Amino acid sequence: MSPWRVLLTRPIDECALQTRALCEDGVFAASLPLLAIEPLPVSEDQRRVLADLDQYAAVIVVSKPAARLTLERAPAILGQTHWFSVGAATAAILEERGLHVTYPETGDDSEALLNLAQLRTALAGPRPRVLIIRGEGGREALAEHLRDQGVAVEYLQLYRRRIPTYPPGTLAARIASERLNAVVVSSGQGFQHLHQLAGEQWPAIRALPLFVPSPRVAALARDAGALNVVDCRGASTSALLAALRRQAAPRS
Repeated sequence: MSPWRVLLTRPIDECALQTRALCEDGVFAASLPLLAIEPLPVSEDQRRVLADLDQYAAVIVVSKPAARLTLERAPAILGQTHWFSVGAATAAILEERGLHVTYPETGDDSEALLNLAQLRTALAGPRPRVLIIRGEGGREALAEHLRDQGVAVEYLQLYRRRIPTYPPGTLAARIASERLNAVVVSSGQGFQHLHQLAGEQWPAIRALPLFVPSPRVAALARDAGALNVVDCRGASTSALLAALRRQAAPRS
């Protein structure tokens, strides 16, 4: 049995899946979802973009909610579009519709995606356009890098993330009652919600090992005062498990 007892903070359905996977590996996991997914209303601009996906040299889908909403809302998914995703789990949702999706085999972050030879090939033509399908306010570094390479980047935002409502003190109370010795966040916004919910208890909570998916989120956490940040170099369960095995658990 692993000595780790972790708090998961993904959206509720993803927490359930990850909890089962961790428990199968001997890791105790509790969940306190800090991201609730709220689909944005369908607009005429959104319909227009989804009807013209073949106009883009590449379409990049950055999250599982973005993939699900794309499949729900697109009038026809075009197989000839060059599809990319940041990770395997997002790709798997699109592949259920028969799409061919390219994603990094190692690492599931923007940096790994940008290093793909297939993406460079897709963007090799004159004046390439890329569509990034996402929620409100995510992965700016990806677009900035592509624009630096002369790529025209557009966003299609299909949802927003909000913090669920919890009574004051919920986070600290949950950590204490479950004897948790680590917290896991899957995105920068997830960390911001964690920090917000911690409130006055943050000085105590910040000492716990905090597992994050990328150097960007690690820097965000350290800037807020987190003392023991572990970069998993990916948001997948396998990346988290690998990081837990590498890291020594705190002594109880």
